[in-house]
Amino acid sequence: MTATIAIVEDERAIAENYRDALRRSGYHVNLYSARPEALEAFRQRLPDLAVIDVGLGAEVEGGFELCRELRAMAPTLPILFLTARDSELDIISGLRLGADDYLTKDISLPHMQARINALLRRVSVLRDQSDAGETLTQGKLELDISRLHCHWASEPVDLTVTEFWIVHALAKRPGHVKSRGQLMEAARVVLDDNTITSHVKRIRRKFQVIDPDFDAIGTAYGMGYRWQA
Repeated sequence: MTATIAIVEDERAIAENYRDALRRSGYHVNLYSARPEALEAFRQRLPDLAVIDVGLGAEVEGGFELCRELRAMAPTLPILFLTARDSELDIISGLRLGADDYLTKDISLPHMQARINALLRRVSVLRDQSDAGETLTQGKLELDISRLHCHWASEPVDLTVTEFWIVHALAKRPGHVKSRGQLMEAARVVLDDNTITSHVKRIRRKFQVIDPDFDAIGTAYGMGYRWQA
C-alpha cells in the first residue's frame, strides 16, 4: 500500500519541490501551508507520516503547536521537522514535543528521503510483526510490539515510534550497554548523539510521570545506556 505523506510548509516553491521528489519515489503527497488547514485535514484522515516546518506564516512556532496537537491525536504517527531553524533549543523543543526526527533545510533531497524511508520502514516492521503478537516483559515493563503499546506497572506510557524502539532495544538485553550508535540502529533512523540523548531524557520523564522512582534506564558514561533491573 502506498504511504501518504503530509507536508506542512508555507513556502509553496519549497513544498512543491519536496512533493515532486517524494512522488517520484512512489509516495502520495498532500501539501498544507498553514496549521489550521493541516489540522482540519488530519482530523478527517491521518497521513502515514507528517513533515512539518516550524514557522508557518504568521505563526512563528505554528509547527511546534501542530506537532503537539498531532501527537495528541496519534501517539505513534511518524513526525519529522524540516525547517531552516537549526538552533539547539529549537531541535530540543521539537523532540520534546514528540517529533521522531529534526532536519534542517540545507539537507539534500536524497538524504531527506532516506530519513523518511527509515521512519516508514519502522512502522512497516511493526505491522509485519503484529501477526506474531510479540510481547516483551521486564519487571514492571510490558511492551506489546504488535500494538506499539508500552505499560509500566500496568499504567500506559505513550511513546513515539522512535522512543518505543529505543526502549525495546534496551529492555531486550537488560544489563548490556547499548551505545548511541546501536540505539540509532535499533530505532532504524539516522540521528546524532545529542538527538539520542534528548530522546532518552524524554523517555525517562514519561516513565517518571507514572513512577517518580523510575531508574530502569541507566547511563554508562562515555559509552551509552543500559536497562537495569
